[in-house]
Amino acid sequence: MSQRSASAIPSKPLSLQEWADLDEDVEGELVDGVLEEEEMPTYWHETIVARLLVALSAWARRHGANVVGSEAKIAVGARRGRKPDIAMHLVQRLPAARDSLVRATPHLVVEVTSPRPRDVRRDRVDKHSDYAHARIPYYWIVDPQLRTLEVFELDRNRRYTTVLVASAGRVRVPGCAGLVLDLDALWEELAEAEPPQKRAGHNGQRSGGT
Repeated sequence: MSQRSASAIPSKPLSLQEWADLDEDVEGELVDGVLEEEEMPTYWHETIVARLLVALSAWARRHGANVVGSEAKIAVGARRGRKPDIAMHLVQRLPAARDSLVRATPHLVVEVTSPRPRDVRRDRVDKHSDYAHARIPYYWIVDPQLRTLEVFELDRNRRYTTVLVASAGRVRVPGCAGLVLDLDALWEELAEAEPPQKRAGHNGQRSGGT
C-alpha cells in the first residue's frame, strides 16, 4: 500500500457517501461503516472478468442496459457498500452519470471467485446475503478453479435460489433473454492465458494419460 493511501485510511466509521467519496487510492468495501479489505485478484480472475464484460456489454447495448466493472461502489445496506466484479443496470434504473455512489439497484451482479478461503466465503456467504438484502434480482458466481457458472435468482422471500449451474457447453442465462454464454470457449481462453510452459505441462499430462 502506498504512503498516500495508508495515510488516507479513515480512523472513524464511514457513511456510505463518505466511503464513495474516498480517494481512489483507498481500497476496500464498506461493512457496517468500516473498510474491509478487498480480495486479491489473480490473473485468471481478471481474464474471466474481462471476457464476461465483453459478453455482457454486447447484450446490454442491444437492450438499453449498461455494464460497469469492479470500481463501481454500490449501496447494499444502510452502512454497507460493495464493489462487485461486474454490475448491470437496466435502462429504467440507470444511475446518474456523475454518481460516485450507486443507489439504483442493479439487475445483476457478478463475482469471480479467488482461491483464498476468505475470498470464497465473502462471495458465497457475505455478499450472497448483502446482494439479496439489496434486492438485486440476479447474482452470478463464476469459479475459475472449478470451471463453473452459478446463477441465483431472488425469490419473493428475498432469498436467492439456484436457477443455473453449468460447467460446459453453450448455456442460456436466466434473466437476460437471448444471452448465451459459451463456457467451453471461456475456459479455453482461460487455459490460453496460462504461461506456455504450464500449458505444455498440462498437454503432456493429458497425452500421457491416453
